[in-house]
Amino acid sequence: MARELIIDQYTINDENDCYVIAEIGHNHQGNIETAKEMFRSAMLCGVNAVKLQKRDNKSLFTKAMYNSPYENENSFGPTYGLHREALEFGRPEYSELIAYAKQLGITLFATAFDFNSADFLADLNMPAIKIASADLTNTPLLIHIARLQKPMILSTGGGTMTDVQRAYDAIMPINSQLAILQCTAGYPVEPEDMNLRVIPALREQFKDTVIGLSDHQSGIAMAAVAYTLGARIVEKHFTLNRAWKGTDQAFSLEAPGLRRLVRDLKRARVAMGDGIKHVLPKEEKPMLKMQKKLVAARDVKSGQSLTMADICIKSPGVEGIPPYYLDSIIGATVLRDIKEDDILMFDWFVIGKR
Repeated sequence: MARELIIDQYTINDENDCYVIAEIGHNHQGNIETAKEMFRSAMLCGVNAVKLQKRDNKSLFTKAMYNSPYENENSFGPTYGLHREALEFGRPEYSELIAYAKQLGITLFATAFDFNSADFLADLNMPAIKIASADLTNTPLLIHIARLQKPMILSTGGGTMTDVQRAYDAIMPINSQLAILQCTAGYPVEPEDMNLRVIPALREQFKDTVIGLSDHQSGIAMAAVAYTLGARIVEKHFTLNRAWKGTDQAFSLEAPGLRRLVRDLKRARVAMGDGIKHVLPKEEKPMLKMQKKLVAARDVKSGQSLTMADICIKSPGVEGIPPYYLDSIIGATVLRDIKEDDILMFDWFVIGKR
């Protein structure tokens, strides 16, 4: 089976450009106009998709957690529940944002954190559903989302390969439209904690599945490394201003960084090449100038035997004998007079006679 996933008519595979998701999350701060501005900015950066997060907060959190005090510099409400509600978009906002994303020509989907949110997104005909790392082991939710028959992207932070295998085994018999993302559930994460070698391990374990990276590192370099290791989806948190209020803002990319990320991932694909070492047309002219040939170090008379003192190595590398033949022509009999600095040619010698 091909390692392929289609989202909103875009085919994600090993041949195409990396699929880049700008994770908006709740960096919009509950403001729909800010969300639209973020969508437009991300589109101009060249990403394939923008992503939101959907929670049905009262069914998701215990009453104790929902009502727990939440007063800090990033709080949008006095309790954790009210903080989350202030950031949450409902059906009117989602419908407006879906229409706006369509107008921009960019794909919009969201993470479902619970059963009600999954149904909400499916009812809006979202083109894909993301599953957060925290739900890697939430098999009932995975099965519920799989039955919706939407492309699924599963993050694997905080889990083991056993956890990933369990999730894969639960989803695939119901819905084969699955991608799996290596992730470290740190916010932010340092490079030494990213464990990018898991990407080829996932590709080996799940040969029919697109593998990617959910990247919580604050820079852009690790995404290109992930691509070379086989990641074909990269999800990156995005904001318009890292100084804005909110826990995710500080490690999110602003537009210049996101633009460079998309650029570098496109470059990484073409830079991988075909794996066959050969001379490229654009190398030929520089090599003629810079490569070296065997030339006469001094005048040599016909009939002499060549010695090391008769030969030197010089540029340019046009015609003549490459340096790797030096040992072969030492002791060869010269068939013609040679002048100092002449480029040596094979038919000037009898090789093997001394």
